[in-house]
Amino acid sequence: MSHKNLPNAELALMELLWNDPALTARQIREKLYPGDSRSQNGTVQRLLQRLEEKKFIKRDRELPVHLFSPISTRESYVAQQMTSLTEKLTQGSFVPAITHLLEEKKLSRTEIDKLRTILEGESS
Repeated sequence: MSHKNLPNAELALMELLWNDPALTARQIREKLYPGDSRSQNGTVQRLLQRLEEKKFIKRDRELPVHLFSPISTRESYVAQQMTSLTEKLTQGSFVPAITHLLEEKKLSRTEIDKLRTILEGESS
């Protein structure tokens, strides 16, 4: 599945659904706009419609109140965004991007072991 860049508002809505994969429009509205949710009803409906058109979410129409669930996973979206950014900024070479990230962030032993396993699997 090819993913497009999501604007911040759509990404915030997707984060809600990735964390709780079956929400009503009202629940989404209350979580995105606590204290001001009623006035944001139209905004949430437009966000849901756009995400449905982009095939990021699906709407379950079986119940009287529609439930929204993610089609796209957080992992697939992040992977696509990282690949796109790497291609754009480093002409497709992952080495500069990975080097920068490794120099900027202290990795846990678990993360180091996982990277080592991936790298050793690639070299065999």
